[in-house]
Amino acid sequence: MDLKAVSTKIADGSKSATETITNTLDGLAPVCAPLALKWDTEADRRTKLRTPENLRKLMDAQRSYNSARSTAATASAQRRTARKGSSNPFSTARRSARTADRAASQGRSDARAKLKEAKTNYPATLKARAVQAHTVHAVPGAVSSVLMSTAEQWTLWPASVSAGLIALNAAGLWLGRRKLTMVVDDGASLEERQLMERLDPAYWVQHASDRGLGGTVTGVPQLGGAGITCPVRLDGQWDVAKLAGAESHIRNLLGCRTALRLRVTAGDRGGWAVLTLGTRTAVDGASLLWTPERQGIGLDTGTGEVVALPHGRKVIAGTSGAGKSVLLRAILAPYALDPLATVIYLDAKGEESGLWRHCAREAIDPEDIAAVVAEVVAEMLSRRDLMREQQVATWRATETRPRLVVLVDEGADLMAMDSKKVPILPGLEQIARQGRSRLVDLLWCTQKPTVGDGIPSQIIGNMSVRVVLQTAGQTETQQIMGKGWQNHMLPGPGLAYVRGTGRDMEQSAVAVWDASDDKVVTSLPARQPWRREDAPAGTAGASAPPLRLVKDYELAPPAPAASAPPAPATNRDKVAAAIGAGATTQADVVLITGINKGSVSKAVAALVKDGTVAKAADGTLSLPVAGEVSA
Repeated sequence: MDLKAVSTKIADGSKSATETITNTLDGLAPVCAPLALKWDTEADRRTKLRTPENLRKLMDAQRSYNSARSTAATASAQRRTARKGSSNPFSTARRSARTADRAASQGRSDARAKLKEAKTNYPATLKARAVQAHTVHAVPGAVSSVLMSTAEQWTLWPASVSAGLIALNAAGLWLGRRKLTMVVDDGASLEERQLMERLDPAYWVQHASDRGLGGTVTGVPQLGGAGITCPVRLDGQWDVAKLAGAESHIRNLLGCRTALRLRVTAGDRGGWAVLTLGTRTAVDGASLLWTPERQGIGLDTGTGEVVALPHGRKVIAGTSGAGKSVLLRAILAPYALDPLATVIYLDAKGEESGLWRHCAREAIDPEDIAAVVAEVVAEMLSRRDLMREQQVATWRATETRPRLVVLVDEGADLMAMDSKKVPILPGLEQIARQGRSRLVDLLWCTQKPTVGDGIPSQIIGNMSVRVVLQTAGQTETQQIMGKGWQNHMLPGPGLAYVRGTGRDMEQSAVAVWDASDDKVVTSLPARQPWRREDAPAGTAGASAPPLRLVKDYELAPPAPAASAPPAPATNRDKVAAAIGAGATTQADVVLITGINKGSVSKAVAALVKDGTVAKAADGTLSLPVAGEVSA
């Protein structure tokens, strides 16, 4: 090995050792910062009190005390002399001496109190006090070392302990005052540099008490792909939840902008939290434009990885302008491209669905929405019966009977449409409860995610996945996501948090794909919108006789030629049509037709009596097969 290589190796080793020492000192600095702060604060207080005026008061108090001591000593001596000169305690000499002694003692006590007050107002410097304190144990320690030593061997441990304590005190002050060696890359912004400086333990401890954060100490801040992360030690009564609740105090202490993403999470051990400032993301500079090749709904801003959603029931929520329509496009487009899935768009606002009409089933009026919901419920019931017949627990999608993705947009407007005459919610609630295994997915979208205003309680309880953009406030966030989530603090549109896929509240926000261009939807391939009539009879996905709902919830067969008979108008006709569509219980008939339970019961009884409907021993309803006589 040549000399140059040896020199390089030695230099690298020296550099590595230096970095190790620096990192160790940086790690110890936060521990010693409170000690240094207390020392410097006390030293500063003492210095400010050591004024010439207080010095004069101290000198006057010292003189007065010395004079009072002398007077008290003289009076005490005179009292002893008087006591010796007379045995009569009531003699004039003894009474006078006693009175003078008491007065002198009281004067000495008063002078001592004034001297103590003067010393408090003009204290010794902290350095002098430290020297006095260390002398108290250093001198006896040295004497003990000498006395305990023998002629053959010196005993140095008492003196060593004293010297060690002195060195430990000095080292603690040096470490606590030490400026951390924070490595900031050249690409750091001015904001990031300022935040790193204010996260320095020396700065933090000095100003934390003024901001209501006394008892917390920062560690070494690090600048990474997601921004700045910094450990925070929690002393006393502090815990992670309390620190998270003091977010406004943290922002004030750091002077960070309101829109900056700030999160407080648990550390890797008890008594520590992690403060994250989202000054940058892992998707900075990356293209978020949606294309058919894109997977998932967007990118994790912390890791840059794609975030995908599973099939099933979902809530999509966010305040007005947060980007719900753009997010919906990224969610629905893959289903519109999948031959084994189809989109059913229930648009209570009647705007966005117009872009999807060439590739999805659309309904915007209350009657149309109610009809489509009833049609989906009938399909779901038909699938249930076929699954029981074939003894399978999950429906298998085919091109003729695909996965149904039912989107409700906007939920609050649709809830306002629901009425006794046009019932919509009962069918949607049944879809939310029973649709998962039958591949009927309900997606509920709303800009007011509060139970009762934007989401029925029967539906939100069954929604396994929740994708929420920026909300109007903490109440809306908590209603749909639970406690601890910070959706209302998201800085702007296009960012969301996901719950129900294994992502917890410590996750980074998801940057949603940019599908804001209407051509993203209008350029999707055209396909025939789904209707129940499209399902052929006699196959693995065979349906019962087709069901079509028209205005006023009148059930009728598919619209035939002009010569066909008119749609049934009586409850018996509606009930018979519902049973023919696959309803096997009276509860199913109620959901499909919207007729009250009593009327349905009467109609069923009449239909069974005249042989139009067959009722099995277990109560299952069906239309009798040709040639079969109802019991």
